[in-house]
Amino acid sequence: MARPITHDEGVRERLLEAAAELVDRDGPERVALREIAAAADTSTSAVYTLFGGKAGLLAAVVEDAFRSFGRAQAEAEPRGLRALGLAYREWALRHPARYRLMFGGSLAGVEDGIDEECTIGALLPLARTLTGKTDVRSAEDFRDAMAVWAHVHGAVSLEFAAVAPPAASPDEVYETVLDAVLRAYPGR
Repeated sequence: MARPITHDEGVRERLLEAAAELVDRDGPERVALREIAAAADTSTSAVYTLFGGKAGLLAAVVEDAFRSFGRAQAEAEPRGLRALGLAYREWALRHPARYRLMFGGSLAGVEDGIDEECTIGALLPLARTLTGKTDVRSAEDFRDAMAVWAHVHGAVSLEFAAVAPPAASPDEVYETVLDAVLRAYPGR
């Protein structure tokens, strides 16, 4: 009797990374599962076994990115608002393809399959820091977090788009954004 093929966590991680890179480069419509599987040094059967198909793989890429981002935010949370802002940019610069997939809209059609808890979970450290609460749930609890997120997200997105004048240092611009956020939310 033949043994069933098993796909371990290493195969899963390689597929997530390959899918993020290829979808970021070519768009979700143009990337074939064969291409993703080849880049991950596995077969298309691994995609079907682990993710159920292309839609499941793309949803998993975004969920995995939000979870990774959320872990980076949770690690920075005890050090306060500036640390959260710095962790935001550091994560984005380390994972540009995943960052663009999370926020670039190219996977908007896949969002139905994305676990909302992982996206909200990425925002919780910031919401807790701003409210001083351990249990944040209401729209009010998230309002300021979304405003702060918009500031840092805007700065990082502009940096990725390379639209700033050549003399503008991305590091200095980002520090200016963080300083403005900290003035709006002193002591956090």
